[in-house]
Order: sequence, then structure tokens, then C-alpha cells
Amino acid sequence: MYVGTLSFDLLLGDVRSLKEKRSIVRPIVAELHRKYAVSVAETSDQDLYRRAHIGLAAVSGEAGHLTDVLDRCERLVAARPEVELLSVRRRIHGDDDD
Repeated sequence: MYVGTLSFDLLLGDVRSLKEKRSIVRPIVAELHRKYAVSVAETSDQDLYRRAHIGLAAVSGEAGHLTDVLDRCERLVAARPEVELLSVRRRIHGDDDD
């Protein structure tokens, strides 16, 4: 079994309220969940208008499949024109990890 995580640090465009922020972040979270069957949520900076952190986790029986899913998720977020992807942190844990 392999568990992979991604942590996205995003800078949002011209956002002036938390309501506007939610209107950008929620569709990204929903699309990741729907398209790739991953667990995903906004994880911090909920009170900042122009910053968002999104955490994502996936489980697979094969490392290659997991890497493919994480790559696709990263490309989806990076392709969103309304956000700037500042950084992505990726971790993959396997059964043989201590």
C-alpha cells in the first residue's frame, strides 16, 4: 500500500473577501475530489483573502498509479488561471517506510 500527499500553497488573484476566496477554492477542491477520488480540503490560511493552502491525500496499491494520480492533480491546480501555484510539497509513503 502506498499513501501520497500533496500540499499546495496558492496565491489568489484579485480577491477582496473571504466569500470571493471560497468561490475560487471550493470548485478546485470539488473538482479534485470528483475527478481523481482523492481526499482534499483547504488546510490553513482560511482567514487570509489572497492565500490558500490545499491538502490532498490518495491511497493506491501501486506506486506508479499513485504517482500518476498526484501528477494529474498537480497539473489541474497549476492550470487554473485564477490562482498562482507558489509551491507544491509531495510525499509518498510505502509499506516499507519506517
